Amino acid sequence: MESDARFYRRRATEELAAASRAVTPAARDRRMQLAQLFLDRLEGSDGAMLFEWEGAEIERRSSNRL
Repeated sequence: MESDARFYRRRATEELAAASRAVTPAARDRRMQLAQLFLDRLEGSDGAMLFEWEGAEIERRSSNRL
């Protein structure tokens, strides 16, 4: 099962991609609103980064040990 942060990141990315393919301005605006909604929820969760890099997770774990 994926975490909330991962879900919000994935859905925001999907909506941004859909907005770039939208045919009408109304469809683009609707997709952008949905992407912003997911990004807002991501900021409220514990994982506020849009993209997490493997090295960042390793670095975070090692700094917690100090």
